[in-house]
Amino acid sequence: MNKAIRNVLIAAGVAAAGVAGLGGASYAHHAFAAEFDANAPVLLKGKVVKVEWVNPHTWIHIDVPDTDEKGKSKPGTMTGWMVEGGTPNTLLRTGINKKSLAIGTEIVVRGYQSKDALCSPKCKANGRDVTFPDGRKLFVGSSGTGAPRDGADASEGGSPTN
Repeated sequence: MNKAIRNVLIAAGVAAAGVAGLGGASYAHHAFAAEFDANAPVLLKGKVVKVEWVNPHTWIHIDVPDTDEKGKSKPGTMTGWMVEGGTPNTLLRTGINKKSLAIGTEIVVRGYQSKDALCSPKCKANGRDVTFPDGRKLFVGSSGTGAPRDGADASEGGSPTN
């Protein structure tokens, strides 16, 4: 086989492998509507138990006290929630960092529950904003993913409706 043809075939193979790799990465990233329900808002108050600073989304794990049908806490019972946030870079730009999301920090998360609502092994939600014990409220979501526009993201303009 001619050296030039062999080099062209090798280059084509490398390019095809690169395109296949990119296809997997773009498939892994999802739109809000693919996984979360805009008609199922949640308001979660609990303590941070773990934070995953991974791309394409951060995950804030919190334990939320269970309540009875009247909304009163059931002592000693908790539900674990995984709250999806924007990219680590997005959270850092809004002022959220490893220190502000330290294990044990009590936070309030406003967001939307996953469509499956199975809560196995944990309940899952997409976070819009987090309120810290000192009253700071910071945006953790991404308005570009198809999440409902509610004014939580300063780039949307307007004021929150929820």
